[in-house]
Amino acid sequence: MKHKVRKAIFPVGGFGTRFLPATKSVPKELLPVVDRPLIQFAVEEARLAGIEEFIFVTGRGKSPIEDYFDHSYELDSFLLERGKLDDLDLVNSLLLRPGQISYTRQQEPLGLGHAVWCARHLVGDEPFAVILPDDLIQAERPCLQQMVEAFEIKGGNMLAVMDVEPQHTPLYGILDVKTDEGHFVLANGLVEKPLPENAPSNLAVIGRYILQPDIFDVLEEQEAGAGGEIQLTDAIASLVKEYPLNGVRFIGERFDCGTKEGLLAANISYALERADMRNSTKKLLTQFGKQLTEAA
Repeated sequence: MKHKVRKAIFPVGGFGTRFLPATKSVPKELLPVVDRPLIQFAVEEARLAGIEEFIFVTGRGKSPIEDYFDHSYELDSFLLERGKLDDLDLVNSLLLRPGQISYTRQQEPLGLGHAVWCARHLVGDEPFAVILPDDLIQAERPCLQQMVEAFEIKGGNMLAVMDVEPQHTPLYGILDVKTDEGHFVLANGLVEKPLPENAPSNLAVIGRYILQPDIFDVLEEQEAGAGGEIQLTDAIASLVKEYPLNGVRFIGERFDCGTKEGLLAANISYALERADMRNSTKKLLTQFGKQLTEAA
């Protein structure tokens, strides 16, 4: 019997050192794309995929994330007094219902696998999703929704995947492909961050997963892997005999917002998509383009 995917884990405990000094006081998950933080995009994607319970694995200095998903009575009063009712409706529309959201702390930075394991008691014995907010995916149908629909057909453990340039395989978990049907891929396993000459393919795992709860038992005993961290991909690979390992080539544009270049690209792309910003953004890009041409 296949269970509905009702719960999602959001690992948000990292320091975000690539964005220092901003992340000295602001969690990287609250860095904005136009006017919404990365974590909001991740939560909205989960909502649209039918997720009912939202589990945040946090760390020190992440309390602003909890504040973001809570009422701000001072702000509410200010907006009400000033008659800014549209803004008031907007900030309140972002809130989750009481009981839908929970937090647990990853006390040591031991890797993504360890962060997921920290949420084991909140997930229980049912399949669950994992969303990495750094990976922002712009799509007509949200990436996780595409995966949930595929999971209802394929089951097993499921990963969002995309083709990357061979020289980029050391940056990703890479699938060892068994069969490739285009949108769906069945894998023999996966390798974490292989050198190009050792990579079994150029099909990379992106920050979306739907996993069986058995993964927690594996993570409980797992030793550190690549980078001295407990790798989630290693645990997934070890379950390939028990569950099919499926990849979904999602339809959409992925931005690696864990890098400055990726966050900048996401801001431009989302601004161009908005009717209230499209023309002004095009004007700015044209202006910068002229400056680059003159400088060359």
